[in-house]
Amino acid sequence: MLNSDDIIDLFAAFGRVNVRRMFGGFGIYADGVMFALASRGVIYLKADDASAAAFRREGTGPFTYGTKHGRHASLSYWRLPDRLYDAPDELAAWARTALTVARRAREPKALRRPARRKPREQPRRGSRRE
Repeated sequence: MLNSDDIIDLFAAFGRVNVRRMFGGFGIYADGVMFALASRGVIYLKADDASAAAFRREGTGPFTYGTKHGRHASLSYWRLPDRLYDAPDELAAWARTALTVARRAREPKALRRPARRKPREQPRRGSRRE
């Protein structure tokens, strides 16, 4: 099982991280932003639709948990590929991507999407100014 010191050591090439206990696991933060979590000895990194493709190529999946209604729910955190536990520089690159995704997710939605352009107002047919 990973403890907070293990997690800090694992992310040393990435930079300073803070580890906070959370729901039987840990939240992993950089600059006050949670970009990863640890549960049952496994690290999961924050992902979006674009970055999740890299996790799929590595054969990993999202963090899931059972709900009180017997269903399974998933979060936008994906299991760290096992090979990265022994590749600190590559892990740091994946962690930087996860931090970027986590920061973007915190932005107000209006800032994430390009603003929609208003259609130009067309003059009404049949109405004239006299």
